[in-house]
This record gives sequence, C-alpha cells and structure tokens, in this order.
Amino acid sequence: MARQLRLSLKRPASFTRDEFVHGASNALALAAIDAWPRWAGGCLALVGPQSAGKTHLARAWAENAHAVTLDRLAPHIAAAAGRPVLLEDVDQGVDEEALFHLINLAAHKGAGLLVTARTLPATWPARLPDLRSRLNALPVAEIEAPDDQVLTGVLKKFFRERNIRPSDDVYPYLLRRMERSIAGAQAIVERLDETDHPDIRPVSRVLARQILEGDNQNLDLFEG
Repeated sequence: MARQLRLSLKRPASFTRDEFVHGASNALALAAIDAWPRWAGGCLALVGPQSAGKTHLARAWAENAHAVTLDRLAPHIAAAAGRPVLLEDVDQGVDEEALFHLINLAAHKGAGLLVTARTLPATWPARLPDLRSRLNALPVAEIEAPDDQVLTGVLKKFFRERNIRPSDDVYPYLLRRMERSIAGAQAIVERLDETDHPDIRPVSRVLARQILEGDNQNLDLFEG
C-alpha cells in the first residue's frame, strides 16, 4: 500500500485574539486586558513567567487597540502621542525617562500603555524617584504558568500551524513529560516536525516517546 506523505508546509504564526488559548491560568489576565480602555490611569502591567503567553496576549491587544509597539531601550516618544502604546519586557531594561513620560501620556484621551514583564513593577530598578512612585502604583494583571488546558490548546495550535495531525493519545503523553511552558510546547512540536523519516504517517505516541527519550533505534515512528 502506498504510504501517505505529509506535506512539509508551515503556516505563519498567529498572534490574533482568536488564536489565544484560554484557561484558568490566564483568565484573570485576560479579563484585565479586556477592561481596556478603562484601565486606571490608562496603564496596565501584564506580568508572568517566561513563555506564559504574555507576548501573544499583548500583541492581540495592540492589534485591537491600534497601538504602536515601541523599542523599550529607545522608544520614540513622539510616536506615542494620542495613541495606545505597547512596551514589552520592561523589566529587562528600559529608558527610564521615556517610561516615565509614557506613563504620564497614557492618561490622556486616546492614549494608553501596556507593558509586559516577568516581575512586578514594584521590583523594577528605577533611579528616578518620580518613576519609582509611578511603578509602585501601576495596575498589574498577572498571568500564571500555563495549565493543562492551555498547554493542550497551544500544542494543538502549533501542530495545526505545521499541518500535523497527531493521534489523540499524544496530548496527555506530552503533557506528562514536556517542559510545562509555551516555549516547551513549541519546541517539542518543532522536533516532531523536523524528524527526518521518509515514511510520514499520522504522528503517534511512539514518535513522541522517541523524541523525549532520545531512542532512535528500531522504533516504528508513525502509525499506519
């Protein structure tokens, strides 16, 4: 019988709101984002661990709010006049004076500011006393590490983007063994997709075991 070949076609990654996977771990953050434009002072800090979905949610907000995304190290303040602004990874270093001005501008009509970070604003270093007081008062929405519901959803999303249809038992198997982050989900899907094997059939749990355990010998990689 002729074996079916899976075309190696990758869909562009999507950061739309419809593609954001909802779950208990991000419900409060999602509600806070949806409260726009009623944020106190026009500002919100979206805080959570690395690879928890902050960038996806922030970019979806930016698209919906028609916000401009600025470079945190060299933000072009003039571009922020009268419109919402997204500033990512602020706790990794930022132009303090520019951030102070952006927080002040956010309260104006038609403006706003969403910043993302891994840590709470009150812990960010700030040499400017006025900025310190602004950060201490900044409204915060916390997004938690992804739970099983979110991880399953993002696995399905990443498989879909690569036109892969895994068997149903692959998902619980991966959840028990993979790094529990969105980056971990993306990495395992990429490794499954990049497996060099001429006989491509629906991805099975056997292939997942091969990738995770590093067993490259005598495994039937794909189901018939």
